[in-house]
Amino acid sequence: MVTADAARNVVGVIGNVISFGLFASPAPTFYDIIKRGAVEDYSPNPYLATILNCALWVFYGLPFIHPHSILVVTINGVGLVMEFAYIVCYLMYATKKQRMYVAKVLGGETAFFAIIVGITMGVFHTVKSRGTFVGIFCLIFNILMYAMPLDNMLLVIRTKSTEYLPFWLLLANFLNGGCWLTYALLRFDLFIFISNGSGMLLGLSQLILFAVFYNKKPRNTDDKPGNVQMSSSV
Repeated sequence: MVTADAARNVVGVIGNVISFGLFASPAPTFYDIIKRGAVEDYSPNPYLATILNCALWVFYGLPFIHPHSILVVTINGVGLVMEFAYIVCYLMYATKKQRMYVAKVLGGETAFFAIIVGITMGVFHTVKSRGTFVGIFCLIFNILMYAMPLDNMLLVIRTKSTEYLPFWLLLANFLNGGCWLTYALLRFDLFIFISNGSGMLLGLSQLILFAVFYNKKPRNTDDKPGNVQMSSSV
């Protein structure tokens, strides 16, 4: 008979695989940057935001914060490394002004993360209280990450074109949310449950939007989409 913990581990491994695919999704963007030799109008914001999000989830999954969460640590650790690699690539082809911007944001994120770690370890002395404190921040940032494609959704409605909603990325994002939601239910984790429940609903709304406007004649518009990177952490 399969135990709940064994099923949770299987679901977590599947979630790791899907999340890795989402973390890898910006690779074509950076291939384009390397080929052009300039970042041009590409924004570093999705990658900078994902760095902080992954760092918080890695911290949350540590045994002295929230035990039995090693699969949360592994995928977000991998994601953290990949996002840093994207930022390094961005900096190689960025202008001086763009590099200064990235440096300021990374500095701010480092300071913020250090404050969270300091408060967690200095003020809270039980696993439950630490997990709750860090989990609240993980929840907030993960929901914000899932909400990042909202601009592209509005653009789809205005243009009546699904050009800016890549179907396979939407599907992977929806499955990712569903996978980690299941993971949270098998050994109940409120913060993973809420963040990925909301992410799954947003993913479903994007798939519905894709179905509504699929094959419809697009309107002419000068609007351009932002960078497309779905949330890929838990």
